Amino acid sequence: MHIHILGICGTFMGGLAVIARQMGYEVSGSDQNVYPPMSTQLEEQGIQLLNGYRAENLDCNPDVVIIGNALSRGNPEVEEVLNRGLNYVSGPQWLAEHVLHDKWVLGVAGTHGKTTTSSMLSWILEYQGFNPGFLIGGIPLNFGISARLDGGVENKSGFFVIEADEYDSAFFDKRSKFVHYRPRTAILNNLEFDHADIFPDLDAIKRQFHHLVRTIPGEGLIICPERDSHISDVLAMGCWTHVEQTSIEGQSPWNVKLLKDDGSQFAVMFEGTEQGLVDWTLTGQHNVYNALSAIAAANHVGILPKDAIAALNHFINVKRRMEVIANTNGVTLYDDFAHHPTAIATTLEGLRKQVGDARIVAIVEPRSNTMRLGVHTEALAKSLADADLAILYQPQDLDWDLNRLTQYADNIEIYRSIDAVIAKLKVEACAGGHFVIMSNGAFGGIYQRLQDEL
Repeated sequence: MHIHILGICGTFMGGLAVIARQMGYEVSGSDQNVYPPMSTQLEEQGIQLLNGYRAENLDCNPDVVIIGNALSRGNPEVEEVLNRGLNYVSGPQWLAEHVLHDKWVLGVAGTHGKTTTSSMLSWILEYQGFNPGFLIGGIPLNFGISARLDGGVENKSGFFVIEADEYDSAFFDKRSKFVHYRPRTAILNNLEFDHADIFPDLDAIKRQFHHLVRTIPGEGLIICPERDSHISDVLAMGCWTHVEQTSIEGQSPWNVKLLKDDGSQFAVMFEGTEQGLVDWTLTGQHNVYNALSAIAAANHVGILPKDAIAALNHFINVKRRMEVIANTNGVTLYDDFAHHPTAIATTLEGLRKQVGDARIVAIVEPRSNTMRLGVHTEALAKSLADADLAILYQPQDLDWDLNRLTQYADNIEIYRSIDAVIAKLKVEACAGGHFVIMSNGAFGGIYQRLQDEL
């Protein structure tokens, strides 16, 4: 069988391609932006990549075309699929029908932390010898690949960990991706307004999360934080599954006692009894919550908390999640996949608690669809409070003026070219400190350019 994938270099679709190839299918795909690291990962799997969308890309006459949610009517390859009457399907539906239908699915949903928590959970299962399959929207450094069918040996457990995204499935299927997955174990990390390009308001997102809850078996498990009013609203719409809550210094069955304020060391408690200590390189209370949820999910499939904790003490964070990419001339340079004000705030808060009074410079590209629409203007400005200096890049195609941010904070400076950003950072580097590049995109190649300049 020949599968052709439109939008193959996206994190989800690229992972799907890897899994399809591991299942023995012939796989090809096209994308507007074919570049590393995804292109390298796909080529290593023997997958043919075509740069650009063209009708002739379909001359291979595939048995099925999987269409990514970034494509819509008017795209020349989409139009050719319809004109030729080719068999087509969304990525989430194909995955559900061909991969997940006979698996114990562990789904990780929420506005923040999906990639990191999915990686933690996959690593716990791997560390305990369960050889899980997984599909994650990033590259877990413990694995070095974003997706796999199983661990290369017979996956007797049948466990599959998936990052359960609320974004829509395709131009012809506007349901959230996660509705297709039908998890038995579901983590609901948190819930805030995001994806302003497709959701009109927070209530619309809550409705999609309710649809997810409707698919979870009564014998399954939902894991969520004790204090998240929006998730509480979702569960109040109807819930038929046992719920276990998490907390930090709280009263939930799954609770954490912080031993270091930056979250790098903490005791895990279950029903009042200490299960063990996590002592790792990650920081931030958001990662503490991520870890606690992963431990609770692993417990649901039979892994004792002490064994999950042992795995997490050997966990390496996901690529582009506060990844140290350089230490040079007194500057520590980080790459962080920031996409939302809350993610920015929690990341900088964790770093501040780790480094104390040391200097922090945040370099931000507002690239997610929500931030590009200017929905979170005040929240974005205030999310940078823990930085001594925040440098924001204003691309030419951004529809709102980032100077609006300066009315809410006095540590923000706006620059309209990558060259200007780098020139400013070269000056700031003289004082040293921690420079955090925050973007969910390529940021004009600033990562390597800045390393070279410093």
